[in-house]
Amino acid sequence: MSDKINVLISEEDVEKRIQEIGAAISKEYEGKCVHLICVLKGGVFFACELAKRITVPVTMDFMSVSSYGDDTKSSGVVKIVKDLDQPLEGKDVLIVEDIIDSGRTLSYLIEILKKRNPASLKLCTLLDKPERRVKEVHVDYTCFNIPDEFVVGYGLDYAQRYRNLPFIGVVEPGAGED
Repeated sequence: MSDKINVLISEEDVEKRIQEIGAAISKEYEGKCVHLICVLKGGVFFACELAKRITVPVTMDFMSVSSYGDDTKSSGVVKIVKDLDQPLEGKDVLIVEDIIDSGRTLSYLIEILKKRNPASLKLCTLLDKPERRVKEVHVDYTCFNIPDEFVVGYGLDYAQRYRNLPFIGVVEPGAGED
């Protein structure tokens, strides 16, 4: 049985919004270098597109943090799968995330990164589900607020599938035709 995917946000709308967020980040960090921390795996598609649209100098590092496994709901257990390669001390850091749901993962991650003494620490997300929040996190840049649906595409997956879709879609597991 296959899954049914319904388009929630078109490729064109995603691209347009990333351009706008890139311009806002470029303005805020004018005269500085912004150090992007891409949260893997889902954030890589968004982080790469965002970095291309930021006009100030950009450096990048990657971190993998997991709280989902192969399920559609956060397990609430957060673990660091891959830590950063570079120190953050004195850097203007922007965490780039694909989606913020319960807030547990980002709340945990922000606390860890603050202890590494960056000059500044901000958060940028492609998608936000504020109604699902259990842990409060301040999001500095949000491309889209979305309803409480399980979404895929543009880096977001369901059991490691659908990351490569160029749009954001709502997945209905097993709802497609055989």
